[in-house]
Amino acid sequence: MTDQQPTDNPPKGSRPTDSRPAHGRLRDAARPLDEQPHDLLGIGIGPFNLSLAALAHPLTHLSTTFYEQRPAFHWHPGLLIEDATLQVPFLADLVTLAQPASPWSFLNYLKEHERLYPFYFAEHFHIRRTEYDAYCRWVSENLPGLHFGHQIDAIRWNTDHALFEIDYTQLDPDGEAQALGRTHTRNVVLGVGTEPHIPDPLKPLAEAPTVPVVHSAHYLDNRERLLAAEHITVIGSGQSGAEIFLDLLRARPTGHEKIHWLARTEAFAPMEYSKLGLEHFTPDYTRYFHQLPETTRDTLSAQQWQLHKGIDTDTIAAIHDELYRRTQHGGWPDAVLTPGVTVRTAGRVATTKIELHLEHSRQGTRSRLTTDAVVLATGYHERPIDALLSGLDPYLRRDASQRPRIDDQYRLILDPRVTGAVHVQNAERHTHGVGAPDLGLAAWRSATILNSITGTNPYPLPRRTAFTSFGLDREHALPPHHHPDLVPLAERS
Repeated sequence: MTDQQPTDNPPKGSRPTDSRPAHGRLRDAARPLDEQPHDLLGIGIGPFNLSLAALAHPLTHLSTTFYEQRPAFHWHPGLLIEDATLQVPFLADLVTLAQPASPWSFLNYLKEHERLYPFYFAEHFHIRRTEYDAYCRWVSENLPGLHFGHQIDAIRWNTDHALFEIDYTQLDPDGEAQALGRTHTRNVVLGVGTEPHIPDPLKPLAEAPTVPVVHSAHYLDNRERLLAAEHITVIGSGQSGAEIFLDLLRARPTGHEKIHWLARTEAFAPMEYSKLGLEHFTPDYTRYFHQLPETTRDTLSAQQWQLHKGIDTDTIAAIHDELYRRTQHGGWPDAVLTPGVTVRTAGRVATTKIELHLEHSRQGTRSRLTTDAVVLATGYHERPIDALLSGLDPYLRRDASQRPRIDDQYRLILDPRVTGAVHVQNAERHTHGVGAPDLGLAAWRSATILNSITGTNPYPLPRRTAFTSFGLDREHALPPHHHPDLVPLAERS
């Protein structure tokens, strides 16, 4: 069901501390410690931290500030394909599911632009991605306390003053370092998003782009170059791969499509979109998942790919309709769709072609595919935060896989000597489950974080959000294999 922030968001937020320019070259804008520290400092301004900033805005007693290294807000600019829609309803905006009366809601955005009645008659429950991007940009341009063009370099805990010390670099419009700064805060929220993932066998291709090999995150910037290629291969069976395959297919002449779509999954499968299936994206399921043992969570996450990595049924139908349309005058389109295939290795042939070495594990066969361009719809991974948190490493508590431990309030579990809190947004899938990157949980998580930081519950949240009870009631649960009231079938007579 999920529309994800990469964060499905482009890279943002931080750079390793050893990349910080020498102080002698730049104007030093560091703040003196006796200046009033912030209550909350957000790192990264994607939809999730933008949600947090919007819900924090009316809390006038709370001093907040947010930093983003990019010059302005943009959400998946490489995937804003014409007519592509969000996979979540418009109610999954920045604020509505926590505070419907907020001035930063999508409906108020429409009202401010005199578009509320046209939207009403359009009856669009799922809005276009371009419209969601424009809405978020409107919020980012009108909400105070957001600082674009600021790169966070380091986070440290100042034991003497019981504050987090934040070093940053202010960037000019060209992204060059302009000034250094330092500020202090009682609490930090990391919202640095995700980054494009390229599997190891395909990295050599992407790193030497004399032939078009692009990640789906950069699709629109390279669309014309891709269409100019004689043969195109799309790798990846998720929503992005499906939308790109469809867009390329529609742009190719009938009978001369010359396009191949490969996927590791057993099928080009629909995303789970049943009403009860969607309850995996509720706070109730998040709480259930968080209470499971670490090994159980890891096993379960690997089995739930179809909850967030499948294709919505409308896109599948549109692909089939387009392929079918191309058969009406006889013949089949020159398009090949092959699931269950892994790319073992890949290399360049001369300077103009790419050779992919394929393996079909079920069939036990291998083959080669020669192509002129590749789109890697291979998804996103959480942006690593270890470099950014290196100054806090002595205080971090980690799990058996050396990942940060995160409590039910989205806080990193730190040494008790650190009295401030570091919350995370979309970096907690290993502890909170498939809902971590889902836009539908953005307002809930932001409200949870603000309730935790203020201790005053400014956003009362419902106790129950799903009809499904995801586990047994712990209060009345019996120990495993202890069922005294059950009589074995053999003894019933």
